[in-house]
Amino acid sequence: MQRPGFFEIISFGPDGWGGVLFHAALITIALAVLGYFLGLAIGVLAAWAKISGGRILRTIADGYTTIIRGIPDLLVIYLFYFGGSAVITYVGKLFGGDGFIGFPAFLAGVLAIGISSGAHHTEVLRGAFKAVPKGELEAATACGMGRWLKFRRIIAPLSLRYALPGLGNVWQVALKESALVSVTGVVELLRQSQIGAGSTGLPFTFYMIAAIIYLLISSVSGTVLQFTERYFSRGVRRA
Repeated sequence: MQRPGFFEIISFGPDGWGGVLFHAALITIALAVLGYFLGLAIGVLAAWAKISGGRILRTIADGYTTIIRGIPDLLVIYLFYFGGSAVITYVGKLFGGDGFIGFPAFLAGVLAIGISSGAHHTEVLRGAFKAVPKGELEAATACGMGRWLKFRRIIAPLSLRYALPGLGNVWQVALKESALVSVTGVVELLRQSQIGAGSTGLPFTFYMIAAIIYLLISSVSGTVLQFTERYFSRGVRRA
């Protein structure tokens, strides 16, 4: 039997793998985007706790970032998937259920990426806030701005400007972390490439296609982030 060529594999015909690879790429993007924005929400709260929270909140936020950044992302995924499955199975038995009940693999992936990226978001946002010149805040206070007006007009825009490069790096990390979710059975891009490689006996071809797709996603998102950085840096003199 003749093995399919590169263009036959990426075709969208009945014998091609283009359709399933495209669907798997969408799953990868969905995992990365949902996990990224969940992590951003967590990062905003944790950064606020580190900057303005009391001692207890600062301790919790410090512990969160230290622990999550100190353990492998794959381990976080395992903890959510198998730990969540154990909890659901236990609860199911309390209500008369029998047997193993698996935690939704896609949800476990989103939560794991969100928790992992949240620790990085926290430090990026905290550093961005610290980079806001104190003179800007003092001038806003002298003009009679209240706390929320100062946040809306001074702190948030300037912090976002300083945070964007770091937020872009966190996105790239979240995109790569999505490949680890394949261990839970989610058929994202890497998992689909493994299936294709096993079915056709062409591992190099499928993994090369996966690498190209990952690079395309990364390049497009990088271009969007660069445009966003330029937009929020309008009026800033460059060295």
